[in-house]
Amino acid sequence: MQALRVFSVVPKLPPKLEALWDLAYNLWFSWNNDLTNIFTTIDHNLWVACHQNPVLLLNRLPQRRIEELSRDDFFLQRLADAKRSQEHYLARKHTAFRFPVGHEASPSVAYFSLEYGIAMCLPIYSGGLGILAGDHLKSCSDLNIPLIGVGLLYREGYFRQYMTPDAWQQERYPDHEFEQMPMRPALDTEGKPAVISVDLQGQPLLARIWEVHVGKVRLYLLDSNVQENPPHFRQLTARLYGGGLELRLQQEILLGIGGIKTLTCLGIEPMVIHMNEGHSAFAGLERIRIYMQEHGLSFEAASELTASSSVFTTHTPVPAGNDRFPPELMHAYFEDYARKLNLAFKVFMALGREDPRDESEHFCMTVLALRLSRFSNGVSKLHGEVSRNMWRKVWPQNPVEDVPIGSITNGVHMPTWVAKDMAILYDRYLGNWREDSDCVRVWNQAENIPDAELWRTHERLRERLVDFVRKRLRKQLLEKGARHKELQQADEVLDPQALTIGFARRFATYKRANLLLLDKERLLRLLSNTERRVQFIFAGKAHPNDNEGKKIIQELVQLCRREECRLSMVFLEDYDIKIASRMVQGCDIWLNNPRRPLEACGTSGMKALANGVLQVSTLDGWWDEAYRQDNSLGWAIGRGEEYEDLVYQDFVESQTLYNIVENDVLTEFYDRGHGNLPRTWIHKMKSALRELGPIYNAHRMVEDYTERAYLPSCRNYQSLVRDDFNASKDLAEWRMKVMTCWGNLAIRDIRTETHEKVFVEEPVLVEAQVQLDGLTPRDVQVEIYYGPVAQSSTFISRKTSIMTPEKELGEGWHLYRGEVLPAEAGRFGFTVRVLPHNPLLLDSHALGLLHWATDS
Repeated sequence: MQALRVFSVVPKLPPKLEALWDLAYNLWFSWNNDLTNIFTTIDHNLWVACHQNPVLLLNRLPQRRIEELSRDDFFLQRLADAKRSQEHYLARKHTAFRFPVGHEASPSVAYFSLEYGIAMCLPIYSGGLGILAGDHLKSCSDLNIPLIGVGLLYREGYFRQYMTPDAWQQERYPDHEFEQMPMRPALDTEGKPAVISVDLQGQPLLARIWEVHVGKVRLYLLDSNVQENPPHFRQLTARLYGGGLELRLQQEILLGIGGIKTLTCLGIEPMVIHMNEGHSAFAGLERIRIYMQEHGLSFEAASELTASSSVFTTHTPVPAGNDRFPPELMHAYFEDYARKLNLAFKVFMALGREDPRDESEHFCMTVLALRLSRFSNGVSKLHGEVSRNMWRKVWPQNPVEDVPIGSITNGVHMPTWVAKDMAILYDRYLGNWREDSDCVRVWNQAENIPDAELWRTHERLRERLVDFVRKRLRKQLLEKGARHKELQQADEVLDPQALTIGFARRFATYKRANLLLLDKERLLRLLSNTERRVQFIFAGKAHPNDNEGKKIIQELVQLCRREECRLSMVFLEDYDIKIASRMVQGCDIWLNNPRRPLEACGTSGMKALANGVLQVSTLDGWWDEAYRQDNSLGWAIGRGEEYEDLVYQDFVESQTLYNIVENDVLTEFYDRGHGNLPRTWIHKMKSALRELGPIYNAHRMVEDYTERAYLPSCRNYQSLVRDDFNASKDLAEWRMKVMTCWGNLAIRDIRTETHEKVFVEEPVLVEAQVQLDGLTPRDVQVEIYYGPVAQSSTFISRKTSIMTPEKELGEGWHLYRGEVLPAEAGRFGFTVRVLPHNPLLLDSHALGLLHWATDS
């Protein structure tokens, strides 16, 4: 029997406690310890039972306890202080960046992501991508960057993990009550609950919009569980990364197209969109459709405007991580949509194909996002290089170094991930490390932290981690109906004084969680050393369909259960933000051993770094650029080699890992001086904080995006929409003219005044005649492409120097001159090329038009 009507019953808070709702409905509490302490003071056990959800806590609070709090003068004073602190934070508008003023003070940037990891009480994340998105929003809030977030709201979220008796991962999906979470229904421009409609194969999909406050940033989440929808549509936002290919396509249509419709419904007109991974690439298409329909632009003009004001971040070098949809599926969902863009379906499909002429190629969301963005980046320097190689077919004329994909290395939101005890230490010695934008000045002061204080704080965190692990393990065993003896044994695992190595992440096979297991005899010898104790804590999930990842978990858990390993190796089930926080705060070593170059970045190590935890990692992702060869900041497994024989690679690197742990890590950890302090180890901790702290944090990351992507894109947007979009129309016409004429360009009569030998840094003067065939020198940029060359005359590295048009020679020919300076002795070469050039084009390489000089 179902209820005829359903109401939400909430407690009646007296006026003195009304401020609790303001604190509860803003996720700022998730990175503000004072606010968190308010809720833990109310009822610590209930706070834990509610998974740190303050709205649920208040809704479950007995009226008797509410009345007690209303009479507690000390609590009321703390609440008043917390409320003033929140008001002061929200009112502070200072920023180091000056954004152009947009439509009626709308946020300048809309950030799209399929998942967000912000707090335990909003479980709409699976791993690093979502956590990164959450940290991005938090730093934008701290730095007053005018940005909003757009995503999907999953009723069941990502799965919760548990193990069968034979250690096989199983999944469960709990239902979440959105009314009991820190979010409210968003209101449209008329003050009504916001609902949008998206067409799916001729059927309207309705989605209501929820609003989440993340400090000063607003996050809007779309929920398809609307009564008017048919059952299969209501399930569309049930699970993150659940279902098959068609469901994924439907979710990405809702995120991209529905996300843009959401902004319109709310009266928000951002100048720039930022697509966090390719899932939201359809947002670019919807912007094009709106510009065509509402402003009368051609597809070419609308696409230039859209691309010039779009930012795209790719996160994975693993092919399976880039969504591809078969032509027949795309046809079913986008045949009519292509007509709205005035495109033949074949031309529409070409937007998402590496080779536009290959009609059998699947439609790739990453390719679409790359084509519809003028700023694209990987998430570490190495990942930028990998991405340029991976997607070079999209720009077949470009040398790989000119593929228009740069890099902005990820960072982590320090106030979220730094332990409370360590935060107190930083407050004392670093100043305003939470919000100060001068990261270098802040983290340089880490050297001032006394060795004894830093180490004692770190030891307390390790002790708390061990206590947390024991309680968590006991809870796991209780849920399985374990015997009394097994529960007693759970209270004895790990040693609070032993070297503790942590490994926690998604159990994809390339991350090699089983690298240590390749030599179990050596592992057992390591664990049996009673003089220099070492212990391991593992956590992580495999995707529900990844049986190979599940096998790795099974092998690892079965080993942890063996008698000789039970006290020194633990696997924590159901990895989440809480487990991650405890581990990155309390371990001594953070282990990361992906198979290079398949780790795009790897931010878990950065979170550990923020707490003074040292790294042992392969040279992949962020550690490839952070590692110092003298091991002063941590250790590297190998020297960045890449192998064709993966089995051999795993063997070599597993032995290297054991050598590092046995000969370097254990030696330095147990090398104690006066006061029982490991001075060399502490020096490494301080050096890592000082040198890497300013770089691998989300404030620096957001500042990079702002300076390099958001501000240039905002300025470009304003230029292109001015005077009824005249510049957009001109840019589209210019592009068509350039593409029409490009095939007739020619370069001839390249001359230098230099013979076969030149001296280092002696200018080499170059002149060339260029046929522009209807184009003008303002339409192109002629460059000398030069650098050291190998015996085969291929470039080892290259630089470019712009040539100047000196004289018109007639019949379309122009004389260009320039010079280059060889920087080093050795074989040196150059060639000449022509690129398109327009002041409104953010990156000339994005058009994929290059003309090179030839021998003929």
